[in-house]
Amino acid sequence: MRAENRFPEHASRHIIECMFRWLLPLCCAPLLFAQSDAILKMMSDSADAWNRGDLSAFASYYEDSPQTTFMGREIVRGGTQAILERYRKSYPNRDAMGTLTFSEIVVRPLVTGLVLVTGKFELKRTAAGGGPAWGRYTLIVRQTKGGWKIIHDHSSTY
Repeated sequence: MRAENRFPEHASRHIIECMFRWLLPLCCAPLLFAQSDAILKMMSDSADAWNRGDLSAFASYYEDSPQTTFMGREIVRGGTQAILERYRKSYPNRDAMGTLTFSEIVVRPLVTGLVLVTGKFELKRTAAGGGPAWGRYTLIVRQTKGGWKIIHDHSSTY
């Protein structure tokens, strides 16, 4: 009996397809982990900027594009200047800004260079600053020459 009779062509094709399905994700895993690490660093760095009271640095994590969108109580469209003005209006001083933390961060790749980030935020503030606030966010973040930038932010407090 010859080997090709014991192992039909369609079976070998199936084995190759299965191997490819498992090998491709394994080969791409380091890239996906590096991407997630870069996003987590971006989130940490932006919280650090906020906690220093540096709203300009915080806004720099948004893409400077007319299509950049922030959705909260109001909708803001525009680049970093529009986003910065929104934050300055809503958080006019350090007491109102409080201390920001992000938690429950999940990074989900959508396509190459584009990810969905979800999580929880918390602002620890004094009563004079408006009291504590917390909520959820959904970000769409794009990889640019200048690093990862937020192109859409939908944040809700509860």
